Formats: sequence, structure tokens, C-alpha cells
Amino acid sequence: MQRMGSVIGLKPADIAEYKRLHAAVWPGVLAKIADCNIRNYSIFLKEPENLLFAYFEYHGTDFAADSAKMAEDKTTQEWWAICGPMQQPLESRKEGEWWAEMEEVFHTD
Repeated sequence: MQRMGSVIGLKPADIAEYKRLHAAVWPGVLAKIADCNIRNYSIFLKEPENLLFAYFEYHGTDFAADSAKMAEDKTTQEWWAICGPMQQPLESRKEGEWWAEMEEVFHTD
């Protein structure tokens, strides 16, 4: 299992709608997340900076392949088409990233 964390900005005008959408995530999106070996997925919001922090545990063996499988899913694409414009990627993210991946510097069970 691999713990993963990432961060992205959220446009202030879209905070209420983003919260509303995530209070009732579409069942097809949730099913695809599970199908792609992602568990214990949480998204946190830090205001007033309007930063979203995502944490999940990856239980597969090929994250790139599972990510590609998720990106090919029509329902997930529709979800991203709604949520994506609300997000504001960090300028410091690496090339090819939407959510900026974070380095784990500490963990304890």
C-alpha cells in the first residue's frame, strides 16, 4: 500500500458548489475509484487559502495504469469536466500534474 497526498487550489466562487458536489459523489465515480485500487480517499479544504488537500491509499501495483484506466472512464470524465474548472492548479506543480503531488515526510500508525 502506498499513501498519496496532493494539493490544488479551489476558486473562491466555487467553494459552495464543490462542497455540494462532494457531499453526494456520483456512484459511478466512487465505483471507478475503488476499481482503480484507491482506498481511504479524503479531500480536505483549507480556507481562506482555498487549498484542497487529497489523501488516499493506493493498493495496486501499477499506479500509472490505474490512473489511465480512471481517465478513460466516461463517468469520471464527466465528473472532472464539472469539477476541473473549479480547481486552480498550483504554479509550482510538476509538468503533467493537475493536483500537485506531495512528499510524505512522516507517518505513524
